Amino acid sequence: MMTTLRLILGDQLTHHLPILLEGDFQNDHVLMMEVKQEASHVPHHPKKIAFIFSAMRHFAEELKQTFQYVHYITLEQSQTTFTETLKAFLHQKSFDTIFVTEPSEYRVKEELQKLPVTFLPDNRFYCRPEQFQEWADGKKTLTMEFFYRMLRKQYTILMTEDGEPEGKQWNFDKENRKALPQDIEIPAPMHFTPDVITTDVLALVKKHFSNHFGSLESFWFAVTHTQAKKALTHFVKHALRYFGDYQDAMQQGEYYLFHSALSQYLNCGLLTPKEICEAVEEAYRKGEVPINCAEGYIRQILGWREFIRGIYWAFMPTYAEKNFLQAKHPLPKLYWGGETDMNCLKCVVKQTEEEATSHHIQRLMVTGNFALIAGIDPKEVCEWYLAVYADAFEWVELPNTLGMALYGDGGIVGTKPYAASGAYINRMSNYCKSCRYTLKAKSGPDACPFNVFYWDFLLRHETLFKSNPRMKFALNNLKHLSHCEKGEIHQTAKNLSNKLFNPGETDCVRPHQKSAGSHRCGQSQSVGSLSFCTQLRPHGDS
Repeated sequence: MMTTLRLILGDQLTHHLPILLEGDFQNDHVLMMEVKQEASHVPHHPKKIAFIFSAMRHFAEELKQTFQYVHYITLEQSQTTFTETLKAFLHQKSFDTIFVTEPSEYRVKEELQKLPVTFLPDNRFYCRPEQFQEWADGKKTLTMEFFYRMLRKQYTILMTEDGEPEGKQWNFDKENRKALPQDIEIPAPMHFTPDVITTDVLALVKKHFSNHFGSLESFWFAVTHTQAKKALTHFVKHALRYFGDYQDAMQQGEYYLFHSALSQYLNCGLLTPKEICEAVEEAYRKGEVPINCAEGYIRQILGWREFIRGIYWAFMPTYAEKNFLQAKHPLPKLYWGGETDMNCLKCVVKQTEEEATSHHIQRLMVTGNFALIAGIDPKEVCEWYLAVYADAFEWVELPNTLGMALYGDGGIVGTKPYAASGAYINRMSNYCKSCRYTLKAKSGPDACPFNVFYWDFLLRHETLFKSNPRMKFALNNLKHLSHCEKGEIHQTAKNLSNKLFNPGETDCVRPHQKSAGSHRCGQSQSVGSLSFCTQLRPHGDS
């Protein structure tokens, strides 16, 4: 009798994958593995590890209802690496055929190609890599908007019977940039109480990964498809109607606002893009949500997420090495949870530490924007985003971070650098009200560091950006600065950089302590003339 092994990876927790739909359910074997290397090749957030391991264990239990032989190798049973663990299992039992669904990451696929496996298609996406490549061929620039419209037409999503877009336009993004009203009621995402399986996983993660950045306290994530589907229903009912208007807003103390908190379920397979898009479109057609909210959310899934996956597979592996702006500074310890007087960064990093999440504007315009304008090495920034967010897998994290946030690919993903001063953060949040820095100052010890680095960023790269028409307005503003003002900006940026990137030379950057010494958002800790006592993550959340 021919024997078959079906290998299921940790982000392939979907029952209708081709690998699970056909075959000899009574004789075929299924294998799932928890591997330390996969949890620690970057220091993944403990909640992220716990979420994935628990979801995997629950999925394995569900598979036992279909397959007679389901093998699950726990972390403490596994070898150090993925390959070593698989080879050890195959040493005990041989198989004529080993099937695995196409991996989502280049690194994993490269490793599996060294083994005698047969790849099966991943049918969870709207667009296969080959289709994206066919669409991209011959184009000088790859514009997500046109790609998105193509998929809207192909799958008749938010389209009228006449083949026109609902609402008579393709994109309602201009309606989706409102500041948050003070009196609006904000719903929390659906929480789930950990069961026995999850409780065991939490203990395991605490034992093996307690040295990783991030808290395990108050774990509430969905870990099954049934739970994730309930979370989707909850979002559509309670939050989607406001998602469009306020998707760019940020609020101190409010971690989710009207964002769905579904991206981690989507990226590991507990939910599929089709499930989500259908639920959102149905709510629109029933008159439960306005078109700008439905379109804005579907664009994140059907447009941006599919586009980012296409970029990843079209340009890897060299894409990961790109550094168009030649940013070289090391990632400051601030990003790992220390204390800073920059209230926006303090709040977003604290939120990340507690929940392994922040929404896409926080990632793009706070942590990402600061890394861009301060000139931090893209490789270190990308590793940080991959490590700290529960929804981060390389295929979706890398183009979002390197391309969109850092402009490290020179314009493959974004048409311009998304650089902004403190004025943008003030307009879209209330962070600045609790910050000790002077919002309008461009230089000097009390100037907002976002302002200082923003203007210094434009000055540093002025020649490079002159050929980009989308940078014309920003560069024209440099003409209003005197030679003296430019010099003051540059000197302040240099002083800030010395304190951020040479912490050994000052006491203004110190190691993170998980203790009462950690400071909450809005509590200022001043050290030295710059009050910079600080330790410096699409993904993105939809």
